[in-house]
Amino acid sequence: MLSYLIRRVLIGCLTLLLITFIVYGLIRSMPGSPLTVQMAEMDPSRKIRPEDYARMQKSFGLDKPWWQAYGVWLGNVARLDFGRSFLQKQPVAKVIGERIGPTLLLSLTSLLLAYLLSIPMGLYATVRNGHHDERFLSTALYMLYSFPTFVTALLLQMLLAVKLELLPLFDMHSQGYEQMSSWEQAWDLFKHALMPVACYTYGSLAYESRFIRANMQEVMKQDYIRTARAKGVGPLAVIFHHAFRNTLIPFVTLIGLTLPTLLSGSVIIEQIFTWPGLGRLFFESISARDYPTIMGLTLVFSVMTLLGTLVADILYAVVDPRISYS
Repeated sequence: MLSYLIRRVLIGCLTLLLITFIVYGLIRSMPGSPLTVQMAEMDPSRKIRPEDYARMQKSFGLDKPWWQAYGVWLGNVARLDFGRSFLQKQPVAKVIGERIGPTLLLSLTSLLLAYLLSIPMGLYATVRNGHHDERFLSTALYMLYSFPTFVTALLLQMLLAVKLELLPLFDMHSQGYEQMSSWEQAWDLFKHALMPVACYTYGSLAYESRFIRANMQEVMKQDYIRTARAKGVGPLAVIFHHAFRNTLIPFVTLIGLTLPTLLSGSVIIEQIFTWPGLGRLFFESISARDYPTIMGLTLVFSVMTLLGTLVADILYAVVDPRISYS
């Protein structure tokens, strides 16, 4: 197991190096730069002297070719220095750290709800396969999965926030949040998070329920299931002890691949609800050509993706005793 982990870590580091190198080259090739963004905000009548222009280029790291600038960035990262945000005027680590909490609030809540609801719904659809209630449930889940989240977000805003005025429209907190009691703050946060969490959850719920149902139907056709039934094993024992346990490997893969979404957030949802998470920060950083923040977020998302695949591979050995990495 140790040698396997060492190999995976080394391959992950090489992959991470390749990802960051390509992304850095791509963002430096985008039209515009932090310098043009800052110049657009300046007084048009003011003329910039050549020495001021050269100083601004150096301050943004634009005085070097992008591959040399990438080497400088990589050396700073090796010293745990992720640079300073051009947009926020703060260290990138601090900017990302301030946005992790709001993103985790949505993603963790959505992930827990999706798994708590999708497993019983998938098993119910398997047990009731071919019945009218199962067909209705499957059709509803398919429609939910195919419905765009940004359309749902706008519809919820129009209905619950504009027409019925039951929930707040934007942001994470109401005005005067700091002066509220702890209970009032929790209730205010719950109201603000309700619509974004609903938009986060329903797509995952629909996909994971159908995923479990499809894998269960495949397992239920196996010979050992018919043998268990022939021996008089009860239907619940067949479903949970024999069938569901053998669908855990693809389900573990799905769990591992969802780990990166815990921090990546949703650019569209967070932008629609002006939720101060990492997804919205990524959008703002690209718009402002904030290279240090873009690279910091890319590094975080890439590490989470590689870590998710590694966790999924390790969990294979936990759920299937036939798999060993020794």
